[in-house]
Amino acid sequence: MDLTRTLHGKDVIDKYLLQTGQMRMLDRIIWQGSNGTTVVGAKLVREDEFWVDGHIPGRPLFPGVMMIESAAQLCSFQHTWLGRTTGFMGFTRCDDVVFRGQVVPGDDFIMIADEIEFNRRRFICKTQGFVNGKMVFEATITGMAI
Repeated sequence: MDLTRTLHGKDVIDKYLLQTGQMRMLDRIIWQGSNGTTVVGAKLVREDEFWVDGHIPGRPLFPGVMMIESAAQLCSFQHTWLGRTTGFMGFTRCDDVVFRGQVVPGDDFIMIADEIEFNRRRFICKTQGFVNGKMVFEATITGMAI
């Protein structure tokens, strides 16, 4: 898979996610599976983000909660993209969260979300995050239409 590819950029993501500004944790969609339930997206972790100065001064680390938020936004994008719900998708649960490595400014945080259960108001996705081909994060995320 070409991880530099952009299938959908900000213009399309804006139609499906309400988070904007500093809380937008999804920059692009790289790939979507033919059945629509698996998606790959990315967030470029930048030096100018609001958390950099305060989250380990001199050695900024992308906070784990931001990894979860990034993956949850990818899941929400996919669920609304499929037309299963309209409006805002909030995440309600994070299970089996494991942080396996660090993410630092300059990294391209690549995420995979695979939907394992859904109905019109709720989804459950298995997610993983990678930097330079190494898994740095995984979690099961549940979201709900709010």
